[in-house]
Amino acid sequence: MTVPQGRRSSMFTRLLRYGFTDPSAAERLLAAPELDAVRTDPVLLDALGATADPDLALLGLVRLAEAQPSDGAGTARRELLDTLISAKPLRDRLLGVLGASEALADHLARHPGDWRALVTYEASDLHPGVAEFERGLAEADDPVSLRVAYRRCLLSIAARDVCGTTDVAETAAELADLATATLRAALAMARRAAPADAAQCRLAVIAMGKCGGHELNYVSDVDVIFVAEAVEGADEDKALRAATRLASHLMRICSETTVEGAIWPVDANLRPEGRNGPLVRTLSSHLAYYQRWAKTWEFQALLKARPVAGDAELGADYVAAVAPLVWQAAERENFIDDVQKMRRRVIENIPAGEVERELKLGPGGLRDVEFAVQLLQLVHGRADASLRSGTTLDALAALAAGGYVGRVDAAQLDDAYRFLRSLEHRIQLYRLRRTHLLPDDDSDLRRIGRSLGMRTEPLTDLARAWKRHTSVVRRLHEKLFYRPLLDAVAQLAPGESRLSTEAARERLVALGYADPGAALRHLEALASGVTRKAAIQRTLLPVLLGWFADSADPDAGLLGFRKVSDALGKTPWYLRLLRDEGAAAENLARVLSAGRFAPDLLLRAPEAVALLGDARGLEPRERAPLEQEVLAAVGRADGGEQAVAAARGVRRRELFRTAAADIIASYGTEESPLQGGVREVLGTGVVAGDGRVDGGALVDHVGTALSDLTAATIAGTLRAVVREGWGETLPTRFAVIGMGRFGGRELSYGSDADVLFVHQPREGVDDQEAAKAANAVVAEMRRLLQLPSADPPLVIDADLRPEGKSGPLVRTLKSYEAYYRRWSLVWESQALLRADPVAGDADLGRAFIELVDPLRYPAEGLGEDAVREIRRLKARMESERLPRGADPTLHTKLGRGGLSDVEWTVQLLQLQHGWAEPGLRTTRTREALHAACAADLIATEDAAILDEAWVLATRVRNAVMLVRGRAGDTFPSDGRELAAVGRYLGYDAGQVGVMLDDYRRITRRARAVMEERFYGA
Repeated sequence: MTVPQGRRSSMFTRLLRYGFTDPSAAERLLAAPELDAVRTDPVLLDALGATADPDLALLGLVRLAEAQPSDGAGTARRELLDTLISAKPLRDRLLGVLGASEALADHLARHPGDWRALVTYEASDLHPGVAEFERGLAEADDPVSLRVAYRRCLLSIAARDVCGTTDVAETAAELADLATATLRAALAMARRAAPADAAQCRLAVIAMGKCGGHELNYVSDVDVIFVAEAVEGADEDKALRAATRLASHLMRICSETTVEGAIWPVDANLRPEGRNGPLVRTLSSHLAYYQRWAKTWEFQALLKARPVAGDAELGADYVAAVAPLVWQAAERENFIDDVQKMRRRVIENIPAGEVERELKLGPGGLRDVEFAVQLLQLVHGRADASLRSGTTLDALAALAAGGYVGRVDAAQLDDAYRFLRSLEHRIQLYRLRRTHLLPDDDSDLRRIGRSLGMRTEPLTDLARAWKRHTSVVRRLHEKLFYRPLLDAVAQLAPGESRLSTEAARERLVALGYADPGAALRHLEALASGVTRKAAIQRTLLPVLLGWFADSADPDAGLLGFRKVSDALGKTPWYLRLLRDEGAAAENLARVLSAGRFAPDLLLRAPEAVALLGDARGLEPRERAPLEQEVLAAVGRADGGEQAVAAARGVRRRELFRTAAADIIASYGTEESPLQGGVREVLGTGVVAGDGRVDGGALVDHVGTALSDLTAATIAGTLRAVVREGWGETLPTRFAVIGMGRFGGRELSYGSDADVLFVHQPREGVDDQEAAKAANAVVAEMRRLLQLPSADPPLVIDADLRPEGKSGPLVRTLKSYEAYYRRWSLVWESQALLRADPVAGDADLGRAFIELVDPLRYPAEGLGEDAVREIRRLKARMESERLPRGADPTLHTKLGRGGLSDVEWTVQLLQLQHGWAEPGLRTTRTREALHAACAADLIATEDAAILDEAWVLATRVRNAVMLVRGRAGDTFPSDGRELAAVGRYLGYDAGQVGVMLDDYRRITRRARAVMEERFYGA
């Protein structure tokens, strides 16, 4: 039939107004003969316009009408259309489903009589339970008919859902009840198929996960555990084999694809030992496993265990037996480490391109809500049985009622969770496919938005609601576990519930605090009161507590924050900095909880916290401007002691800057804003392409920064001593030569400053007068730098001078020349490889270097006797200098494959080939190693092995100093300190053993290279 243009335009506009996106196609569908009886009825268009996708609903209706059986008079089709127009409940349900689910429209087209399942006959049909669903599945006698009956029941659930008759929690519970009925029907089929097996065993099916928690999705794996016992008089082994066959048959009935598709996979991988363990166990076998081998996450999973099918008594016995183990899980020694590790693993497994669309696992997603609620249940459910629900929203309500979560926070989290679950349901309902990704197609998003009641601007409104709710979840996920701790020590309004002292202690223990009593006192001191300071700290502390808990020593972090706040709390900028600069607060938390060294520096000068608020605050400073600042501070001071105190104050601040940048770079992650800041201030080389910290680049940064700082401090001290004793001009020219790691610009936090002192009398000055002045300068410099003060001492070590400790502290250039010409030993030539002027008269420093270059880079290299002597010295050092009782596989300096092995190997190459290879004429170990590799003096693979070991050993030494606050050449023995070293090196909590194994493996390879390259083995 030809439709006049004017009339068509009118209908076209009308259809647009009703929400159709393709009015032309809709007009053609409305003209189909199957809709003759209703196409002009305004009720139909109104109902179609109220659906999520009017185009989809109309197409589904036409397909359903076409599929009705024909008897010549069209009786079945007329019944459908008459009921559709006259019965509003049916109309809303049928068109609502057709407009939301393409998959259920396909089902109705294949089974056109199933629309009658949407007609309400009894009140129980509005909110059916397991019994009603069992009746709905009762006629199914094979897997195919079971699938048809299952979809028919699913059709009725979806209809009530899209019409708003049930809310999201009720819908999820109905889906779980339907799964229960389906498992029972499948088990009955398996028993009928194998009556002999059924007669030998009692088999119970335990629902886990969302099915066990009465919060199932439309499309989800149904997680189960099977438990069985032999019937009286039966052999247990035979009974278990029979039960296994029944369980396997049940899984196939539900999971296998037929002409009617599949129902859902039955997943039994939550059983003991996972997919590697037996499918069915006895109750005693389950208990034996859980008592001896189970991990924390397995007890967390058992929170939702619920018997659903099979032997009801056995199922109840199983749940009763495992429940005490669930509620003791929080007492496990590694509880918080396991929980944190599990959450990190979940996040890491999300593909990078899907993180922002991941409803379940992404930041602010469903898992964040469930994870936080379950964690609180495990901690507080030991003493409070009201918290032991397997349903997330019920457990959240119980937590709020018990005061474990604030009522406002609980309400916001409940609202966000319901929205996210509704969104998940609508996404899955469309094609009945298992997915947790928000679509990126506008038509899909439009349908979903309209299904959630967003009719005016569905795309915009959906995006806004998604962002709002995930932000709420993200914020409350961080806050939920920590905020009630503040309420426990704060003054609340009358009638408000809060954590008891004991509950707060339990939560702190679960977070990893070793002294929860002290932690509560700190929280009370920080958060109590009505001052602006207390109010801001109450806002900051929930997040800070989370960062502290993520460290190896939460107690130290909280104590440090209290001390810094006590010192700076009345300073206007301090709390404003932490409140307004998110990076500053996180930086501070990481620094305070990483060990003793950096917090000690900060507490001696709390104002240095300002460095953490600016992205440039952690930028390393070049030696020239640093030395200029030190000299300026010395020039303003009155007297030598005040001048050196000023220089040491600059050193303290710069030590903190370096340590803080090092800690933040080491602890940051690719997703953390800290990493971006560190990338800027330390240079892109510090962060490798995969987002991980490049240990070598970081070691170079720290070594350079500490060496430049030490050089600037010595230069300032020299200026102060000269000015105090001689005015502006010393009777002799004076220079300080850096040696060892100082000369190599490879200082660690705990390193002494190895130096040589050289002087040259000025013209007309007597040699004795010059020597007296030079020795007085050295003595005063060493005294001033080691005066007791709040600043770390700087130890100047001159033991590498000619004749060692028995020789004069300072010599003239001519004296050095005479000594090296007549008496120099090969070890002194080796030591001079790292000689580099660091302070004083620059021309004199260069003259000294010109003097020693022929010794450290001897023409034609070393003779065989010299090589043998170096090897003998190295072997003697290994046997005599390693501390008694030290583990040679873990000693970073003298142990197997440690710093000494690598450095002596590189230095031998320098002594042998430095005269011919300019690249080897450097004081830095890694530069010399790379130059040797470039000159084909060492294989690339061998050079990489040595470099890796040297970098790792250096990082361990730095970590030990940062963690313990004092230098050490081996891993700490204290468990918490050892874990902190691991965190610095990039290992997760609980990976201490992996760290030590890695260290031994890397250094063992380096030792093998060293023995070949150095000893010629």
